[in-house]
Amino acid sequence: MKNIYRYHKLSEYYKNKFGERVLKICINGHFTCPNRDGTIGNSGCIFCSECGSGEHLNPYKDISGQVEDYFKSPRSNRANKFIVYFQNFSNTYDSIENLKKKYDSALIHSKIIGLSVATRPDCINEDIVKLLHSYAQRYYVSVELGLQTSNEKIGKLINRQYTNEQFTKAVKLLNQYHIDVIAHMMVGLPEETFEDIQNTVSFINQHHIQGLKIHNTYVVENTILADMYNKNEYEPISLEYYLDCLVYILSHISPDIVIHRISGDAPKDILIAPKWDLHKKWILNGLDKKLKEENLYQGIFYKNT
Repeated sequence: MKNIYRYHKLSEYYKNKFGERVLKICINGHFTCPNRDGTIGNSGCIFCSECGSGEHLNPYKDISGQVEDYFKSPRSNRANKFIVYFQNFSNTYDSIENLKKKYDSALIHSKIIGLSVATRPDCINEDIVKLLHSYAQRYYVSVELGLQTSNEKIGKLINRQYTNEQFTKAVKLLNQYHIDVIAHMMVGLPEETFEDIQNTVSFINQHHIQGLKIHNTYVVENTILADMYNKNEYEPISLEYYLDCLVYILSHISPDIVIHRISGDAPKDILIAPKWDLHKKWILNGLDKKLKEENLYQGIFYKNT
């Protein structure tokens, strides 16, 4: 892999695992979040929009209808295998009965070979993990867990409302049932230093993680972070700094971890800053250029501690 790819790309992982191209069907599961419904908070994380991370998804269509619409669209012709991805808000935050109904209502097509859910560490327990594991005989099952940072002080500042200990507990529980875990890491959070990036990478490496999503922090409308930005209390990072951080993360993260994403995708109509976020090729090409120039690849500096 080193001679062709400088990091463990998701597209190649899917091809190796499933024998061909695999695409995701993003689903709005009509979930909420304990950090929004008053259970532990009302405002959510400071960067989170009113729609969670699925601003592009239809909030009114039922789950089966979203899947059916996808397979009626030209997008369904781009592959023969698909993973249903419950994307916005906390997709394990419901009763076991309702969770099963929602997951079942998405798994309605013969070309669907996987189930992926994004959630919070504090929305994982053994009953939920057992439910997810029950799908594993027929489907590839994975769970995305927010971490964002290992700096607990910044965790409080961004109002994530869970601890590193809860993240660790959730990962271990998912590991016990052999469910792949994809961690989320954010770069450019308020008051974050490069040392925080280093520490978060080290923290992730201490866990049995199968995948990693790396997001740059962007500011969108109607968020607490937008208020901070407008008051000059927060300044987004530059593209150059983000590329430097990506190079560090990839060169120090375990070479076994699959890189699911290296940037965030903010909707154009609600993005406030930084504007370079709209140019994904700048990020992809810039990263490839830096890795090549410095002759670096994923895990070159990884230490199994």
